[in-house]
Amino acid sequence: MTDAAIPRFTGDASPYAGGDPYADHRTADFPFTHLVDLADRRLGAGVIAANDEFFAERENLLKPGPAVFDPEHFGHKGKVMDGWETRRRRGVSAAEPHPTADDHDWALVRLGAPGVVRGIVLDTAHFRGNYPQAVSVDALALPGSPSPEELLAPDVKWTTLVPRTAVGGHAANGFAVDAEQRFTHLRVNQHPDGGIARLRVYGEVAPDPAWLGALGTFDLAALENGGRVEDASDRFYSPATNTIQPGRSRKMDDGWETRRRRDRGNDWISYRLAARSGIRAVEIDTAYLKGNAAGWASLSVRDGEDGEWTEALPRTRLQPDTNHRFVLDGTVLATRVRIDIYPDGGISRLRLFGSLTDDGARTLAARHRELGG
Repeated sequence: MTDAAIPRFTGDASPYAGGDPYADHRTADFPFTHLVDLADRRLGAGVIAANDEFFAERENLLKPGPAVFDPEHFGHKGKVMDGWETRRRRGVSAAEPHPTADDHDWALVRLGAPGVVRGIVLDTAHFRGNYPQAVSVDALALPGSPSPEELLAPDVKWTTLVPRTAVGGHAANGFAVDAEQRFTHLRVNQHPDGGIARLRVYGEVAPDPAWLGALGTFDLAALENGGRVEDASDRFYSPATNTIQPGRSRKMDDGWETRRRRDRGNDWISYRLAARSGIRAVEIDTAYLKGNAAGWASLSVRDGEDGEWTEALPRTRLQPDTNHRFVLDGTVLATRVRIDIYPDGGISRLRLFGSLTDDGARTLAARHRELGG
């Protein structure tokens, strides 16, 4: 179900008239975009099938960054668009030239991390007169790595996240979602045809407790394992969520960097772990941050909602473009973690190695059952 209070865009955008193609792009501040993008390719997401991609490939939906528009770029099939675009649907005869009300195109999306979806953005950037009349989104949860044929089997039950809704061209079309379930795949539908530039699926990772239990020791802060950013002092240059993305940072803006402080304070990020855990080792990585790495960092933990913040790692000097490793004196119990950097700058990754406590594992398993896992 969607939230009617979120801005809606309908109708064509004006034809491109030169200059910045985003100057007339219609968008809004959606309340859920601070959450992790469950359809991020870095988490392993993919567009695994589509019924049609005649003009532009389905994989473009999940490309990072905004869609690019080159007004001079044409190919053998027509205008080359940075998105997913299907051919124009037609009716069955000259007497019935228009598609039926049920005709639509679809794409199947595997989420990079299973989770609870809180909001979806279907951006039709640069699709000004060739966007779909309406969109809808369905979701399901299946274990393992199902094939497109298994996902489309007649006995598979899909849950509607976004009912059929009119959308606008050259616009970020946002939808709040209220479905307290864990999903692994989406089916994005455009009615009857057209193009969508980007898909973003914002929500909360809901990890498989059986998998984490089998791993034993793992990165407790990682997005894919259920860690999440709760708050940060500064998101000026890049989101704090970058610090718990998979793998090492690949460039400077793939980490977290703050604006330059001109006061006597410091910057920080607070995280919530998937469940109560015992932390035994810490990595603070400043990869690609050379003249703007944090000078020092400290780590504090909180055990429970009412617990006090206690220091787990004292203020320690950081080097630029370096992965720093620390073995803690003993196992540190925590449900939340905070890293403070001094005085400003950035880090690229924070990794917290340890394992769930027994009560943390039970809490996570109960939550998994509640979400239909």
